[in-house]
Order: sequence, then C-alpha cells, then structure tokens
Amino acid sequence: MGFGKKATSGTNDTKDTKDATLQIKSPPPTTRSVFSEDYLKRKPPAPPALVRGGLSSSSIFGSTEAAPSRRHALAQSPALDPDPNARKRWERKMVIRQIQRRGRLSKSMQIKRTERESLSKSPMLKTSVKKLGPLARQIAGKSVEDAIVQMRFSRKKAAKDVKEHLEHARNEAIVRRGMGLGEAEGTKGKEVEIELKNGKRRLVKDRTGLYVDQAWVGRGTFGRLPDFRARGRINIMRPPRTSISVLLKEEATRVRISEEMDEKRRKRKLWVHLPNRPVTAQRQYYSW
Repeated sequence: MGFGKKATSGTNDTKDTKDATLQIKSPPPTTRSVFSEDYLKRKPPAPPALVRGGLSSSSIFGSTEAAPSRRHALAQSPALDPDPNARKRWERKMVIRQIQRRGRLSKSMQIKRTERESLSKSPMLKTSVKKLGPLARQIAGKSVEDAIVQMRFSRKKAAKDVKEHLEHARNEAIVRRGMGLGEAEGTKGKEVEIELKNGKRRLVKDRTGLYVDQAWVGRGTFGRLPDFRARGRINIMRPPRTSISVLLKEEATRVRISEEMDEKRRKRKLWVHLPNRPVTAQRQYYSW
C-alpha cells in the first residue's frame, strides 16, 4: 500500500511541472512597440545651455584677492639688473644724446626704421669650411629664388642642406618680418632699373622681393668618429662641422643704394690735372 501511495505522489509532481512549463512558454501579452512612429519623430531633448564666464568653486581665478607673486625682484635682480649703476649711466647717456640731436635720427637709425632685414643661421652641418665657402659665395647677391635654383641643380653634396636653409630663411623672413608681401598687399612699387655694386644692371619689378645680401660660414666643433683599422687598431677621425648664415634684405635696399651711387656720381667734381690753387709757404731761400 505504501508503494502505491508513492506512485500517486509522483504522478502529481509531473502534472505540476507540466503546468509550470506551459505557463513559462506561454507568449507574453501583446504590448506597444518601443520604436513606434511617434517615438521616431520625437526630437531629442536639447542639451543644457552653456554658461560662459562661470568658475568652479575650486578655481584659482575665483577669488578677487591678488594672487601672491612667486617672483621676487630682489632674487632676480642679479640676472635682470646685475649692475644698476651702469644701467642708470647708460639711460642718462641715451637721454643726453637724444636731447643733443633734438629728436633727429641718424642715417643708420632711419634705415633701420624704413628697411627690413632678416638674419638666419643654420644648424651645424657635417661639412667643412673649405667645401661650404664656395656655395656661400655663389648665392651671395642673388635673389632667394635664383639662389634656391642654383642649389637645386648643384652637384655639391652640401648644396642640399644650403637649399633647405634658404627655404627656411625665406619662410622665416615672410612670417616674422613681413617681408616679400608686396604682391599680396599691393606695395610692389613701379619698375625701376638699378645698378648693382659689380656694375651690372638689373630690372626690379617688386621692391619687396627678397635677395641674399650676405652669406658667410662659421667653423663649429669637431666630432669624434672611430676608424677601425687592421690588427685591432682604431683611429679617431675628427669630422668638421660648419654653419652658414644668410642675411636677407628687400629689393628696396638695392634701389636706395643705386640711387645713392647715382647721386654721388652727379656731385663728383671734374678732375683737373694741375689744379689752380694759390702758392703758399714760399721762402726767399732754399729749404734744403
């Protein structure tokens, strides 16, 4: 009898599990889709407006009190003003000079204010002064574009570095000094034919054009390079390093120099073989 009771209980358990599985597998009730037409047409909420000028509570700029200065004039005086008495004497000298000249500028000061120039020095190149000097003499006196063309088609190994430095110097003069912007700003000026220092004639179409006024080289430090030889010997080679400096100016400078040469030539007096001047310091006896 007990065995039959156990069987009846097992059949009841199987019925309960079947009912549970049927309840789980039953489909959920139909609901409205999340991606409905109204939801898709709905615009997203606008982001909060930015409040400009606001500062956080932890900002160092929030306090109205002046921030303590980390620089002390007394501590920096040895570097900024090492000799106060010499500085005062120099300032007094400049004031006296300005008063004596009555505010008039010298010729060199006037040229500095009216004409622009740009000096650019290259980094140390792995070449010697003997090899770089001829290239510097080759580009001196030429326009920047002509100098770049000369270095482009040169067979010298160092010509590539000189060409790169010329392009850098040209860009630096345009950006930092504002040179060579006549075509963009409309200040090219009228065409004029000038005479160079070597006697050649040149037609200047743009007075703001750049040219290489001076080019020189400078000897640098010598490096150390091992040269491995036979039988375990090592020689130390000292490869030289050289830099090239380029001074760029505008064509307006050469126009001014040409005009000064013409003015000096016009004011030159006629040379006389035996000038007619009064005889002075004559004695009635011989001086020997």
